[in-house]
Amino acid sequence: MHQNKNQNNHTQHQPVLLDEVLRYLAPDKGENYLDLTAGYGGHASAVLERTGNYKSSVIVDRDQNAIDELKRKFSESGIEIKWQDFLTASQELVAENRQFDLILADLGVSSPHLNEGTRGFAIRESALLDMRMDQRQDLTAQIIVNSYSEAKLAELLAEYGEEPKARQIARAIVLARPVNTTDQLADIAARAWPGHSRTHPATRTFQALRIAVNDELGLLKQALPVWQDLLSPGGRLVIISFHSLEDRIVKQFLADNCGDRYDAELRALTKSPITASPIELVLNPRARSAKLRAAVKIKTKERER
Repeated sequence: MHQNKNQNNHTQHQPVLLDEVLRYLAPDKGENYLDLTAGYGGHASAVLERTGNYKSSVIVDRDQNAIDELKRKFSESGIEIKWQDFLTASQELVAENRQFDLILADLGVSSPHLNEGTRGFAIRESALLDMRMDQRQDLTAQIIVNSYSEAKLAELLAEYGEEPKARQIARAIVLARPVNTTDQLADIAARAWPGHSRTHPATRTFQALRIAVNDELGLLKQALPVWQDLLSPGGRLVIISFHSLEDRIVKQFLADNCGDRYDAELRALTKSPITASPIELVLNPRARSAKLRAAVKIKTKERER
């Protein structure tokens, strides 16, 4: 029964900003596609339907459940599926001298992760503090909360969670050790914020731990210049982020590599981040925090003009 519920979560996962992704990627017949966070294949299906080019396209994810679903979904297509984090996959593709016309990175955690209590991402489900996107790795949220020093925990909560009460929550975690489950941690964070609020008071704490466990910001900083190398001339890059820390990194990278300078390799397609339409927000509330930025790789002739 539990497995069926998970499968339903997977198949019902709605790709965020799908219309906007298609508008900025502008997939054309025969173009090849790299999806660095393919998840359950929502964006990939829509893009590949338009290009028809499965054989020289690549889809990537670091989560085994997603990989199993992608293999099922694309079993007959001949597409290359990589079970890796997006940085490792990107570095391998650069080493193989591959280039792509269309590249998509939909960052953050997918709704099946949040809906599947046993993964330890969900605040309102009781489970072991796991939060690994790739369950082959050793580091878990449980290890962090029980072994990091109070000062290091406070720094992590402040930097990755932008948590105003980081020191107070870090102190409470250390005093409550061992902290092994999601509900234990949620209660600790909630006690630092008495009263009611629209978002759960543990949201920032959980975000900080998830980012730390999966090295999300570190991977993104290293991967962005690699994605630029992977773009073919005229190729389009679309990145969707879900919190200000990610968006800041993407914005800075595009500011550094786009523009009228003679050495610029990219041209921005979005002046400011694209957000979800009111209709999508009703149908897919997860899109509320999504921000899309896009760029195109400048062709040599275009640069010489």
